[in-house]
Amino acid sequence: MTWLLSLLAAAFATLAAVLLLPPLRRTLLTGSIFATYKKLLPAMSQTEREALEAGTVWWEGELFSGRPNWQKLLDYPQPKLTAAEQSFLDNECEALCAMVSDWDTTQLHQDLSPQAWAYAKEKGFLGMIIPKRYGGLEFSALAHSAVVQKLSTHCSAAAVSVMVPNSLGPAELLLHYGTEEQKNHTLPRLAKGLEIPAFALTNPHAGSDAASIPDTGIVCRGLWQGKEVIGMRVTWDKRYITLGPICTLLGLAFRLHDPDHLLGNVEDIGITCALVPTDHPGVNIGRRHFPLNAVFQNGPNSGTDVFMPLDWIIGGPAMAGHGWRMLMECLAAGRSISLPSSNTGMAKLAVRATGAYARVRSQFRTAIGKFEGIEEPLARMGGNTYMMDAARTLTAGAIDLGEKPSVVSAIVKYHVTERARQVVNDAMDILGGKGICLGPNNFMGRAYQQIPIGITVEGANILTRSLIIFGQGAIRCHPYVLKEMEAARNPDAAAGLRDFDKALFSHLWFVWRRGFRAWSMGLTGSHFGPAPADVAPETRRYYQQLTRFSAAFALLADVSMLVMGGDLKRKEKLSARLGDILSLLYLCSATLKRYEDEGRQAEDAPLMHWAIWDAMFRMQNAFEGVISNYPNRFFAAVLHWKIFPLGRPYEVPSDQLGHEVAKLLIAPSATRDRLTAGMYLARSESDAVGVVELALEATIAAEPIEAKLRAAEKSGKVGAGDTATKLRHAQEAGLLSAEEVALVQRRIHLRDKAIAVDDFPRDFSVEQISAAEILRRAA
Repeated sequence: MTWLLSLLAAAFATLAAVLLLPPLRRTLLTGSIFATYKKLLPAMSQTEREALEAGTVWWEGELFSGRPNWQKLLDYPQPKLTAAEQSFLDNECEALCAMVSDWDTTQLHQDLSPQAWAYAKEKGFLGMIIPKRYGGLEFSALAHSAVVQKLSTHCSAAAVSVMVPNSLGPAELLLHYGTEEQKNHTLPRLAKGLEIPAFALTNPHAGSDAASIPDTGIVCRGLWQGKEVIGMRVTWDKRYITLGPICTLLGLAFRLHDPDHLLGNVEDIGITCALVPTDHPGVNIGRRHFPLNAVFQNGPNSGTDVFMPLDWIIGGPAMAGHGWRMLMECLAAGRSISLPSSNTGMAKLAVRATGAYARVRSQFRTAIGKFEGIEEPLARMGGNTYMMDAARTLTAGAIDLGEKPSVVSAIVKYHVTERARQVVNDAMDILGGKGICLGPNNFMGRAYQQIPIGITVEGANILTRSLIIFGQGAIRCHPYVLKEMEAARNPDAAAGLRDFDKALFSHLWFVWRRGFRAWSMGLTGSHFGPAPADVAPETRRYYQQLTRFSAAFALLADVSMLVMGGDLKRKEKLSARLGDILSLLYLCSATLKRYEDEGRQAEDAPLMHWAIWDAMFRMQNAFEGVISNYPNRFFAAVLHWKIFPLGRPYEVPSDQLGHEVAKLLIAPSATRDRLTAGMYLARSESDAVGVVELALEATIAAEPIEAKLRAAEKSGKVGAGDTATKLRHAQEAGLLSAEEVALVQRRIHLRDKAIAVDDFPRDFSVEQISAAEILRRAA
C-alpha cells in the first residue's frame, strides 16, 4: 500500500511541476496545444480583423466576465442634457414638430415641406454633431438621441432627415479622419445646411456583406482643372441611400486598385471613402425609392469611370485603403444612437396615445383598457418601452464618456427595434379599426407601415442576431480569447508561445471558477450572490440573479467554443441564442441603472419589475435553446446540470404585475409622464395625439359624473333616452349641476373626435390641404 501511495504522490508531484512551472509546462504540454491551435484557427481577412478591432469594450466586458462589478455600472454618471441642449429640445425641436406631420409629408409634399427644410437648416439640425468652431451645435450623444426621439414621436420624415446627417456619413468621417483643409472647407457648409450629405455604401450585390462591395476605383492619370494629375476612375452602383436623391455631397465607399503602381507596390489598396460633389460630371443621382410609404428621401445612385482627384479621399491620399476601418470605428457610435432613438420614440408615441385611447374607448359600458385581454398587450408595451428607453439612455451616455461600444451598438440596434415592433403591433391590436384606416386622425398607421425599415437598415436584424452580437462579442469581450488569437498570430513563435501559455491557463482557471459559481448559485437560488450595498431593497435580488446568469453565460460560451470550435460560427441558431443572453443581460443592466438614476420612483417599480422578469424568463429560454440543441449530448447534460441544477426557476411576469403596469398607461400620472418623457405633445384638438390626450383628461373628469347618472337611471330618477336627454333630465331634477353636465358633454365631444376615423371620396382623391386643416373642418 505504501508503494501505491508513493506512486500516486510522485504522479501528483510530476503533474504539479508540469502545471505550475511555466517553462516546463510550455515544453511538455502547451507547445503541442499551441501548434494544434494555430492549425485550427481559421484565417482572418483584413476586413474581418478591422471589424473585430473596431470600437471599444465597455460594460459588456463585465457581463462576459461571469462576475459583473455592479458598483461600476452604478458609478457611471447619469446622462444629462445641458441647459442649451434642453432649450433646443423645448423650443427649436418643438417648433419643427409643429411644422410637420406624417400626413402632410406623405400626402401633401412627399417630403418635408420647403419651410420645414429651411427651418431645419437654419437652426442647425443638420449639424448637431459638428463642433461649434465649424459652426455646428456640438451636441452630446444624449442630446442627439433626444432630438431624434422627439421628432420620431411625430413625423418619421423629419426624424430621418435630421438623423442621417448626424449619423454615419461625411460629417462624422471628416471629424475623425479628414484633413484640416477638408474640415475647414466642408464642415461649416454641412453645419448650416449649405451642403446636404449622404453616404453610399450598399451595392445591389453587397448589402449586409458590405465588405465585399464590387464598386471599384482605378488609380490612373487624368485631367483635372486643366492639368494632368494622378487620380482615380470610379465605377459604382448604389441603392437604399438615404438623402441620396437631394444630396449635394456624396460620401462614397469603393475598393481602390492601383494596377500601374502609381501610388506604391500594393495593387489592391482596399476599401476607400471619398467625398464626391453630386454635380460632378458622371454622377447619376436623383431618383427615389418608396420604402413602405415613407417619404424621407432615399434612392439609388451610380457612376461609370468617373474621374476624381485623390484629394477627394477622406483624409487625403494617405487614407486610401483605410475606409473599412473608418466605417467600422464610426458605425458603433452612429448605430448606438440613430435607430434606438427613433424606435424608442415610436414606442413612446404608441404607449402614450394607445394607453389614452384604451381609457377613452368604451365597450360594454367599460373602458377597453380595463379588460384583461387589453391589459396583456398594454403591460408588454409599458415594460418594453421602459427597458428600451433605459438602454437608449445608457448607451448614449457611454458614447459621451468616449466609448465606441461596437457590441453594445449591435445589441441596442437589434433589441430596441425588435421591441419597438412588438410595441407597435400591440398598439395596432388595441386600436383595431382606428389603427388600420389611414388619415390625419390615425397616429399609428405610418409607424406600423415603417417599422420594418428599422429592422432592415444598418445591419439586418437576422444577421445582427445570428452572426454579430455573440460572434463579435465572444472575441472582443472575453477576457482571454482575443489574447490567445493574438498569440497564435505572433510572428515571434517563442513570444507567441509564452503569451498563449499564460492566456490558456488563465482561461482554464476562469472556466473552472465560473462553472463552480454557476452551479453553486443555481443550487442556492443565487441568494448568497453579490449585490451592491446601497441599491434599492426591491432590486437587490435582481443583481444576484443576473450575476448567476452572467456566470452561467461565461461557462456556456467557453464550453461552446471549446466543443464546437470554428463550427460555432456556422451554428447560427446557437450563436443567436448565446447573443440573446448577452443582450438581455445588458438590457437588464440598463433597466436597473435607470431605476437608480431616476431616484427609485416607487410608482415606476411595476414597469421595472415587469421588464426584468420578462428578460430573465427569456434568458432562461435562451439557455434552454442552446443546451437542448447542443451537438454533443454529453456536454449538454453536464451543462444543464451545472446551470439548472434545480430546474427552471424563472416565470413570466405575473398577471397581477401586468395589471399594475396597464393601469399606469391608462391614467395621467408622473409615472406615465416619465415613461413617455421627451415626446412631442400638441395639446390641440387638431392634432391626432393631442385630441386623444385631451379626451383622456375629460374622460377621467367625467367618470364619477357618469357613474352618478347611471345610478340615477337605475333608480328610476332619470328616464330613458339618449345621453343628451338623460343629461337634461338629470340637470332639471337637480341631480347634476350645469358644470357637471358641461364636463360630460365635453367628454362626449372629445371622445367622438378621438375615436373617429377618416374617410375620403370614392376615388381617394385628397384635397391638397394640411392635416390640421382637415381636422379643423371635421370639427
